[in-house]
Amino acid sequence: MPYLIGAIVVIGLFLITSYNGLVTLRQRVQNAWAQVDVQLRRRYDLIPNLVNTVKGYATHERETFEKVTAARTQAMSATTVQEQAGAENMLSGTLKTLFAVAESYPQLKADSNFRQLQEELSATENKIAFSRQFYNDTVQKFNTKLQVFPTVLIAGMLGFKAAEYFNLDSEADARRPVDVKFD
Repeated sequence: MPYLIGAIVVIGLFLITSYNGLVTLRQRVQNAWAQVDVQLRRRYDLIPNLVNTVKGYATHERETFEKVTAARTQAMSATTVQEQAGAENMLSGTLKTLFAVAESYPQLKADSNFRQLQEELSATENKIAFSRQFYNDTVQKFNTKLQVFPTVLIAGMLGFKAAEYFNLDSEADARRPVDVKFD
């Protein structure tokens, strides 16, 4: 009888610690995503200022401005990690085009507002990269915990599901040059 009680206590402690560990990791994943979201929102707030600054110099580049604005809107309305990643890919591409347009205007490159916005956006991009890496590292820990023995035995029963990684563009896409056309 004492062995049975001991076994029940051990199983109960295992279930409690496993459940608490999974909840803790799930909360860390959610917190890490919130940090990514903070940096993305900062980026979205900077973009209209950047576009307006460039607009003052390059009024005939309306299509580029419209694409940046549309990409920003799509990124802001994404609801899943995969949608967010796709929208961020599009936004990054349009921002590259915007900066390529800006390169054609020497007086714009010398403008202090433009330089400040460009520096802020660059700093924000670095923060996004760090936040994304932290999020993906946290997802990796959580997903590993879900798949290792003995937690794998109870994770599914307790309703835990693997989290999605936040993957941006592929390496090949990241190295492709920006296509800028002046018609």
